[in-house]
Amino acid sequence: MQKTTTTSSSAQTYDLIITSMLIALVFIATMLLNIKLPISINGGLIHLGTAMLFIVSILFGPKKGAIAGAIGMGLFDLVAGWTLWAPITFLTRGLQGYLIGKIAWSKGRNGNHLGMNLVAIIVSTPPMLAGYYLGESIIFKSWIIPLTSIPGDLVQTVIGLLVAIPACKALKKLPFFR
Repeated sequence: MQKTTTTSSSAQTYDLIITSMLIALVFIATMLLNIKLPISINGGLIHLGTAMLFIVSILFGPKKGAIAGAIGMGLFDLVAGWTLWAPITFLTRGLQGYLIGKIAWSKGRNGNHLGMNLVAIIVSTPPMLAGYYLGESIIFKSWIIPLTSIPGDLVQTVIGLLVAIPACKALKKLPFFR
């Protein structure tokens, strides 16, 4: 009986460590390179955190994708001066990570199907856009101003996709992900 508890405890500890590292990777990727866009009242950002969120969700599935996206990017908003956006980011990026992971891991695929990984990212984009749009509508008390953020969010998604898909393909060849 003791051995089972120790094994279970070790597995939980390992899972906690992996999840924490994934949160840190999303946070660091968001902090590392972010470019403020001059196209709207709130600017918007292009950053590598989106690519890392896609990678985490495809490689580790919906739960870790949701947690890493929500906490990693939400924490970035808190420490980088985007505090008003933190709750919006927490919800939208958590949902996006969950959706990508859920689709990429559906029917036992475990993120191994290139076409489904692309579908997952594409399907997750409208809810992310809608979440930010609604959140910014509340912040700015306008239905028009948030429209200016959509082009930047789409550019960020495309860049994330262009980075994440090849990275996942390469990482899936490693023994850890087989």
